[in-house]
Amino acid sequence: MNPQILRHLWSLVERSQGSHLLALDDNGLVCWLLDQFTGQQPINQAEADQLNHYIRAKIPLIRDLTQER
Repeated sequence: MNPQILRHLWSLVERSQGSHLLALDDNGLVCWLLDQFTGQQPINQAEADQLNHYIRAKIPLIRDLTQER
């Protein structure tokens, strides 16, 4: 996956309101992050699919980082 996409995703996670992220279920979290991401930086379908799988694999890390803030 493109390093710029990864940096953008993690920046988005850091800038997002923690209580909102924690209130979402796993599917809601993935959809919300993808929607926010693609609203800021257009990506093609293959990149969106990769990002979807990446976010799903990192849900526990996203939640842990969000709780620590």
